Order: sequence, then C-alpha cells, then structure tokens
Amino acid sequence: MTTDIPFNEAPEGASAAEGSLFNKGPKGPSAAEGSLFNKVPEGASAAEGSSSAEGSLFNKGPKGPSSAEGSLSAEGSLSAEGSSSAEGSSSAEGSYVLQAKAVGRDYQQGDSLLPVLRDTNVAVKAGEKLAVVGVSGSGKTTLLNLLGGLDDPSAGSVTVCGTDWQGLGVSARAKWRNQHVGFVYQFHHLLGEFSALENVALPCLIGGASVAEAQQRAEELLGKVGLGDRLKHKPSELSGGERQRVAIARALVTSPSVVLMDEPTGNLDPGTARVILDLLLTLNQTLNISFVVVTHDPAIAARMDRQVNLIDGQLVELETAVV
Repeated sequence: MTTDIPFNEAPEGASAAEGSLFNKGPKGPSAAEGSLFNKVPEGASAAEGSSSAEGSLFNKGPKGPSSAEGSLSAEGSLSAEGSSSAEGSSSAEGSYVLQAKAVGRDYQQGDSLLPVLRDTNVAVKAGEKLAVVGVSGSGKTTLLNLLGGLDDPSAGSVTVCGTDWQGLGVSARAKWRNQHVGFVYQFHHLLGEFSALENVALPCLIGGASVAEAQQRAEELLGKVGLGDRLKHKPSELSGGERQRVAIARALVTSPSVVLMDEPTGNLDPGTARVILDLLLTLNQTLNISFVVVTHDPAIAARMDRQVNLIDGQLVELETAVV
C-alpha cells in the first residue's frame, strides 16, 4: 500500500472553485459554476477518483456514505449520527483503542531488505496521551503510518478499536480510518481555496454528515481552538499558529478514537508551540480522545502521560511523565 497523507488536502497550488462549501444550489453543479460544494445530497458518497476539476467532490451516489477507494477521507471522520466509533467496537475507559503487536517493517533497498521496525509493541488506552521520541531516521513516521493503516507491516498486526487493518479491504479501511483516526502533521495541509470553516467541515461531509451538521460541528471545534471569529478566513489570511489550529480542529471534528500527530508544533515558534500544546492538552481532557505524538521536543514529551523511545526499531518505555 502506498503511503499518502490521509486527509482532505490538495497538492500545493491546487485550485478550488470560487464560492462556498455551504452554498445551496442545484444538484450536481460543477466546480466551475460557482461552488465546489453546493448542497450535498443526503447520503452522498465521494465519487471514485473525482476531483474538483471534474465537478463536485460529492457527486450524488447511492444512499449510505462510503469512502472512495484511495480517497482522501482518511483524516478521522464522523458518521452521520455523530458517532465516534463503529457499532460493536469498544472504546470504553480503560480499553485499548490502538494496539500494535510484534510489528516489523522492512523496505526493499536494492537486492537487500532494510529493517526499520522489528518486534514493536505498543498499546494506547482511551484518552491516553503517548509521546514517541527518537533520533531522526529511527522510524517514527513509519510507525505512525502503520498505526494509521496507511502502510502495512511486514510482520505483526495493528488494530484500531479491535479491528485489524490488514483484515480490511481498501474501501473498508478508508471508512474505518475515516471514523476512528485523526491526523495532524508538521505542515497544516489545508485546502488553500477553502475557508477555515470549510476545511474543518470537509471530513464530516466525506463521512456522510449533512451540510448543516458538518457546519455546526466545524463551528463548534473552531470555537474550541479560539478561531470562532476566523471562520471565513482562508489559510493565506491566517498566521502559522492559526493554520495549525485549523488543522487540529479538522483532525478532531469527527470525534475520532485516536489522533496521530507527527511533530505538530515543529513549524511554530516557541511561544506559539506552547499555546498549541496547551490547547491539545485541554482538548484531550475535554474530549477524551487518545493522542499519539511523535516529537523531538522534550517539553512536549514530558507533558504526555507516557513516553516511549524508538531505538533500533523497537519501542522502549521511558519514565512516566509528570504533567
């Protein structure tokens, strides 16, 4: 499986049509007709392989939302009812929402295999904050990709809310990821032509929520991250810290079971990084969503519940952090 950034970003320089994600218009309008996302039909699914250039990202399809194979819906998402976990799964307090068992990952390098991870084990409880530290090139991002189902291990298994990634087909995996996993990267990966509100609402729409529900949830989360007065601002009109707040809101908007973060404050100045960290800790407490944070910053790692160090392809538990 190829490893791609799993949410609603577009390539740098990609252009979305002028207009609003929430503008009500005729069914089936094309992007060129004034709005990329006019009123989305109930139960609409993302069309396989669709793009803004070909018309609406959410063309009308069969009832019952589905994520297109290879779609960009991987950033944790909300079901139409607002549930954060699929029926039958358990994310009760004290249970593990994420587990990696004896995971290994090798990469082909010429005629030989390059082992990056070997016999790696990790388990994260509901609401727990875990820091993953390690030197550059130790395999931290590879680990996150495996935990999020973006890549497959060469050995072992990874489960999220009791479901093994490798037991799911492409579409089922995208849908499960859409429901249960959020991502925050060092770079915000926002859609430049969309407002903050539209960027945050998009995962909800991909997950099958109505336009009204997606907008309400996005407004709520942007308010929580202190951007209630910046809803209509596009990324170019926001500061670096504000863009990262939008990215965090987008990751949390659908109440996923776990959010995976790769150096979430790496591009920020120290002062802004502290503000973002405080925000993350507050959201963790209020929403009870698990965090797995890859970081080089000891100040961030020290404020997590636990720290593990990735050394020679294996995770080593460090002394319990004091928050």
